[in-house]
Amino acid sequence: MTTKEKIEQLQQLKSHLWAGGGEKRVTKQHESGKLTARERIALLFDQDTFQEMFLFAQHRATRFGLAGQEMPADGVVTGIGTVQGRQVLVASQDFTVSGGSVGEVHANKICQIQEMAIKSGSPLVIINDSGGARIQEGIDALSGYGRIFYRNVLLSGVVPQIAIIAGPCAGGAAYSPALMDFIIMVKGTGKLFITGPQVIKEVTGEVVSDEELGGAYAQEAHSGNVHFIAENDQQAIQICQKLLSFLPSNNVEDAPEYGTGEIIFAEDKALNAIIPDDPREGYNVKEVILRLIDGGDFLEIQEHFAPNAIVGFARVNGQSVGVIANQPIVSAGALDINASDKIARFVRFCNVFNIPLVTLVDVPGFLPGVQQEYGGIIRHGAKMLFAYSAATVPKITIILRKAYGGAYLAMCGKDLGADRVAAWPTGEVAVMGAAGAVNIIYGSEIKKADDPEAARKKFIAEYEAEFANPYMGASRNLIDDVIEPKDTRRYLSLALESLRTKREIRPQKKHGLIPL
Repeated sequence: MTTKEKIEQLQQLKSHLWAGGGEKRVTKQHESGKLTARERIALLFDQDTFQEMFLFAQHRATRFGLAGQEMPADGVVTGIGTVQGRQVLVASQDFTVSGGSVGEVHANKICQIQEMAIKSGSPLVIINDSGGARIQEGIDALSGYGRIFYRNVLLSGVVPQIAIIAGPCAGGAAYSPALMDFIIMVKGTGKLFITGPQVIKEVTGEVVSDEELGGAYAQEAHSGNVHFIAENDQQAIQICQKLLSFLPSNNVEDAPEYGTGEIIFAEDKALNAIIPDDPREGYNVKEVILRLIDGGDFLEIQEHFAPNAIVGFARVNGQSVGVIANQPIVSAGALDINASDKIARFVRFCNVFNIPLVTLVDVPGFLPGVQQEYGGIIRHGAKMLFAYSAATVPKITIILRKAYGGAYLAMCGKDLGADRVAAWPTGEVAVMGAAGAVNIIYGSEIKKADDPEAARKKFIAEYEAEFANPYMGASRNLIDDVIEPKDTRRYLSLALESLRTKREIRPQKKHGLIPL
């Protein structure tokens, strides 16, 4: 063959492989509301920056049941490109090719991309759309999953890992996304579960649909596995791009900064009126968050899971920060098992990727109840104490209103290593609320009083005057400053700037033992 003929042969072969499972299967993919593997990649990366790797990979055709079967790219598209100018690795499963099933070579491709992510210090995105293990390849398919899981763990804390669930992701396949940092799931088409509805019906007799069991809302609101819900593939890619914009490429870099870097000192007088006069009345803490950050641009994580706690990414003067806040309009902002897990995991992610933490406190305590105690609220709450104590990034805590008992400590009080603690004048720092404290301290005096209710009100007023304020904490240097709410942005800006060079030396050890 001539050189020209060889080039034409290459072009034809590539064109054939790029077609995936063929026109019929691509049409079926579109009819089901899904993009193809390559269409998803084209949306993710900056134009003309994607460099595909391992296009010509093929399964071993001698295996039982695979002879004569052609699987372009072995059902997964892998490669590297740039997102907003920064290098990102990707593996996108191709459902049009044998249902995106995972076999030996399919897994090898993903593993090689994972290894490239480690070597290059670049984020990894895996787009899941697969029918599961390739049954014809038996133990080699299972081995492939194991090798992927192992590398997920090697990457953990080194580069950000983002999973997009754009189709089925069932059985053992679900564990790779679970080992990654964030899961974005497409509503309707994405499915995530270990055992499907049919198996559950046969084993337990329970009847449940695919969507009720493994749909996006179920996997976010109930299990807490999913971090973001997307309406379609396009929005899933947009969420992924936005998430990457808040994150560094790896654990030895800082997140990219946006804007001029100018420190903003502007007052926001509306914050002075945001806390209700009645301490039992709720307010939406998101209104506070949006007023403290650049452009009101807040990327909330796990919005529907443990909504009594808010976590997410934002920027202050162009610098990425992780925001944690109690939400007073849900369970009065009390911490429970799910909120503890949600906050602890987010704090650990921010710490390992050098993202400062801003914590807004309005917490009446840990949620009481038999089910919370039986469910292990002590163990789960301890995760927060561990995560905040272990974090060495800048930690800034603002007390908005209630800061009671161990829950206040768990929200990063001074004694857990907070670098700056400021309180609004509405702050109430105490072991517990006035009513409960008075019943314990003055219970006998109240019973003996001629008018028990009047005596009780008197003691409550005295307790509130003594303890339900931030000034005792400030007098002990456990609160650095009491500030007007309108000056909070200025306080945050200066604190973050002064902590850019923070260094903290810890005892040398392999790792701590978080209470799992």
